[in-house]
Amino acid sequence: MTTVDNVFAALADPRRRELLELIAEHGEATATTLAERFPISRQAVVKHLGVLDSAGLVTANRVGREVRYAVRTEAMDTTARWMAERAATWDRRLAHIKRLAEAME
Repeated sequence: MTTVDNVFAALADPRRRELLELIAEHGEATATTLAERFPISRQAVVKHLGVLDSAGLVTANRVGREVRYAVRTEAMDTTARWMAERAATWDRRLAHIKRLAEAME
């Protein structure tokens, strides 16, 4: 899978999007502090964080006995650039279709 595919797969789950937003708001967070905010187990949060980590959206840093998660922006930036390129391609195609339709009038 490409980076973009991994990001889309990870963000397809609303719980993972919520976790990513919370981590971004606080700068970093542990699975325990995140689990306190949701009606799911700490272990479920850890699994979601693992998916986000595999997609390159968060990084896990061990500090003593804790693992602190922080947002990584590179994968999201790559995905945003990919989306912008697709949008620009479609804009060019639509503009071309518009010019053709206007020429036929």
